[in-house]
Amino acid sequence: PALPPFALGHLPYRLPADDYRLDGDALSAHDAALGWALGSYRFARYRDAHVEPARLLLPRTVLDEVAPTVEAVTRLRDMINTPAQDMGPAEVCAAVREVAARFGARCREWNGDGLLKAGFPTVHAVGRASPRAPRVIEMTWGNPKHPLLALVGKGVCFDTGGLDLKTHDGMRWMKKDMGGAAHALALAQLVMASKLPVRLLLVIPTVDNAVAGDALRPGDVVRTRAGITVEVDNTDAEGRLILCDALAFAAENKPDLLIDFATLTGAARVALGPDLPALFANRDGVANDLLAAADAQHDPLWRLPLWQPYRTMLASACADTCNTGASRHAGAITAALYLQNFVPASQPWLHVDAYAWNDVDRPGRPRGGDAQSLRAFHAFLRGRYPRG
Repeated sequence: PALPPFALGHLPYRLPADDYRLDGDALSAHDAALGWALGSYRFARYRDAHVEPARLLLPRTVLDEVAPTVEAVTRLRDMINTPAQDMGPAEVCAAVREVAARFGARCREWNGDGLLKAGFPTVHAVGRASPRAPRVIEMTWGNPKHPLLALVGKGVCFDTGGLDLKTHDGMRWMKKDMGGAAHALALAQLVMASKLPVRLLLVIPTVDNAVAGDALRPGDVVRTRAGITVEVDNTDAEGRLILCDALAFAAENKPDLLIDFATLTGAARVALGPDLPALFANRDGVANDLLAAADAQHDPLWRLPLWQPYRTMLASACADTCNTGASRHAGAITAALYLQNFVPASQPWLHVDAYAWNDVDRPGRPRGGDAQSLRAFHAFLRGRYPRG
């Protein structure tokens, strides 16, 4: 089998800082350049890099070819690695605006109590306890005549768990809980850089899940944008609450395809471990095309079922649904089923529950925030929406 693109990803910091050339054909120049560049990454915002990476000399055409992916992954990693003190809802929206300005896209933003008037009540409910106002940002780009592609990303900048407070171990790395937003923005950047023939809609709800006197309480009932009432069984299941309004908003535009990314459940990690994002899909053909792209790109996903009988686990005695249930069984599936309530049956939809993090250094993938399934989705979209 072909070598993965990260086969040489450990070399930039293993070799003495110097210039090197690729000999042999075990790895394509494209994959070598990609793995080498991603292996050269270090998050150095708060300290100087101690060692310069070795450099791989390749033709400029190859470097230009991988540059958009490297730039998108670098942005994603930087966003996730940045502590919550410097990556709050306002900073997430600023990152979206920076990408929009680069590609001539347009943005709209709602924040604070303005979310109630704009129809994002669950985003407001989750984020209202933080002194940093909750926000929703929308970015649009492309030719109105082209099919609409909608991307949604979970942007919880820090997750205490709310009144259902996390333990220290559970809270320690919750700066990464906006990893879904980082993935959605990075994929939007790649779509625009590739000039795919789509109309692009990016929607990012972004909040802090904080503890204060006006925090969302267990037992509260929220009427969502879609009109579905939700009983809050657990305030630490906040990601699906902010996503449900964003998904309903995106679905109102009737996209050709709706994709959401979220660091949503620990249950997905228990089932699949840190390397495999869980994929849920309501169209087998779409899922199969994505999984084929993931295999070709060495960027894996693993599909889990939208098993409808498990909807009973989300039953509420006083609302249309709960955000979680008493059972700890099938947590990733029940979270996906909750989100499916807000996606019309006629709407093709892909949901990714990703870890977005490396617990240890690996070749091409240093410890910290990382892209999972980004290259797979980019390849899949290039196949679904070919240029020319």
